[in-house]
Amino acid sequence: MTIDIGKEWFAFFSHTGTEIVKLSNELGIKPRKIITNKPPGHKDIDPGITEMDVEIVYMSNRPTLEDYERILTRCRGCVCTLHGWMRIIPESICNEYEIYNLHPGLINMYPELKGADPQWRVCHETHEWIGVVIHIVTAGVDEGPIIMTSKVRNQHPNGDTIARVLRDMAWDVWRDFFNLYLSK
Repeated sequence: MTIDIGKEWFAFFSHTGTEIVKLSNELGIKPRKIITNKPPGHKDIDPGITEMDVEIVYMSNRPTLEDYERILTRCRGCVCTLHGWMRIIPESICNEYEIYNLHPGLINMYPELKGADPQWRVCHETHEWIGVVIHIVTAGVDEGPIIMTSKVRNQHPNGDTIARVLRDMAWDVWRDFFNLYLSK
């Protein structure tokens, strides 16, 4: 399947980038630019990232407003997606650009799951449901309006299983997001 999103896509990641590779392969699209805070050649980067033949920009672990401005200067009218981008984006950047984040926790039902690693925290708390949301990025951590959600009953025995279920849900929700919200 190939879709036309009608906009340039800038994708950010802090972990492996596997989600970006999978979306690109399944949807037949490539980001215009991939931004990561992993140094070139880092062992955790999915090899598919470097095989994509797209511009990869390496950003500091503590990016400044100027870093974001420099990277996004040619991003007028583009869409930015965050795939485990574990950095706070300055308010002025959030206000100027169309930025979306997938969060592996039902923050609409359980606000205490905002922030890092909700997929592990949900194991130790009693939540009837697990799921993912896509929200518009604002200056507050996981505070932006939610535009998509997917959930299932929490009937999984451990954190590894929950993480796997949430990862699969994330791919499905991202695919739906690109097809429903961005394709022209």
